[in-house]
Amino acid sequence: MKKKHLLFLVMSLMITILLPIKTYAEENSGGNATGFTYETIKPDNQKSQDAGYFDLKMTPGQKQTVKIKLKNLASEEVEISVKLNGAKTNANGVIEYGPTTIKKDNSLKYDFESIVKAPETVKLPANGEKDVDIEITMPEASFDGVISGGIQLQKIEKEEASKPKKTGVINKYAYVIGMLLSETDNEVQPNLELNKVYAELNNFRNTFFVNFSNVQPAYLENMTTQVQIMKDGSDEVLYETKRSGMRMAPNSLIDFPVSMEGDSMVPGGYRAKILVTSGEKKWEWDETFKITDEEADKFNNQDAGLEDVQTFNWQLIAGIVGGVVALAVIIFFVIRAVNKKKQAKKKQARKKKPKK
Repeated sequence: MKKKHLLFLVMSLMITILLPIKTYAEENSGGNATGFTYETIKPDNQKSQDAGYFDLKMTPGQKQTVKIKLKNLASEEVEISVKLNGAKTNANGVIEYGPTTIKKDNSLKYDFESIVKAPETVKLPANGEKDVDIEITMPEASFDGVISGGIQLQKIEKEEASKPKKTGVINKYAYVIGMLLSETDNEVQPNLELNKVYAELNNFRNTFFVNFSNVQPAYLENMTTQVQIMKDGSDEVLYETKRSGMRMAPNSLIDFPVSMEGDSMVPGGYRAKILVTSGEKKWEWDETFKITDEEADKFNNQDAGLEDVQTFNWQLIAGIVGGVVALAVIIFFVIRAVNKKKQAKKKQARKKKPKK
C-alpha cells in the first residue's frame, strides 16, 4: 500500500474513533448513557398524546410555553446543554433534527430557531428534577403546512472546560426531541426545484453534486433519486447513482452526491439527467454544467486517491527516464571504448607495414 494512501486511511480511522458519537432519540429514554432522563409534558393542543415528540396545533400569533422534565440520575450536580435546530436534509436523504452544518434553504419563510426559544443551559441538582421551558411565538400571519425542528439535550462534561483534551475513544450521547408546529389541516404537497449541478470533493474524493430543494412546508416521504452524468453532446453514461428510501424535510435542500469512482476530474461540458420520484409524484431535469480547468486542477490535487496515483506515476516515470539515461550513458562509453580500440589497432597495423 502506498504511503499517502495508508496515511489517509489511518487519519480517517483516527477521526472516526476520536469524534464524539451521538445518538438522537425521539422517544423518552432511560438515560443510562447520558446520566439523565427527560419527559415531554404534552399540552392540550398536542395532536397525539402517545408521540414522544411535540406535535402542536397552533394559531397565528399564539405564544405558548411547553415543558420538558429533566431528571438527574447522578449524585452530583450536572449541567445540560439545550440547542434548537431547524429540520434539514443530509446527503443520504435522512432528516437531521440535531446540530448540523447543512445550509438553510432559500424557501424557508418561518425559521424554527426564530420561533422557538429555550435557555442555553440548565443545571440539575444531585438526584433532582427540573423543568425546561420551551417558548413558542408563532408568526402573525396564518400559514398552511408545518414548521419542524428539534431540541437537543446533552450533558456538559466538566472536563471539557477545565481539562485539556486527551486522545482516546470519547462517547457522548444526546437526545433530540422533535417538534412540529402547524395551524391548519389544509394539506400541502411537497414540490422540488433544481438549484444546480456542480463538482467538488466528498470525503476527499472527486464527486458530482446535484443540489435541489423541497420548497414547500411539507415532508417528502419515500423519495428515490437517480442521476446519470454524461459528457455534453453525448448519450454515453459516465457515472450513475440511484438511492431509494429517502426523505426531505420541509423547506430544505439536499446535495445529492454522484461519485467519480476514483477518476480524475476532467474539465469540460457535462450533462446531468435527474429523476426524483415519490409515489406517483415525479420530477425530471436535464441540466448542463461545466468544470473549469481551475476547478479540475484544484480538486485533483486535493483528491486523496489521486495523490497516490499521481505520486506513483511520477516515481515510475522518473525511474524509467533515469534508467534510459543510465543505459544510454553506458552504451555511449562502451561504443566509445570499442572505437578507441579499433583506432589503436589500425594505427599499429600501419606502423608494421614495410616501406616500398
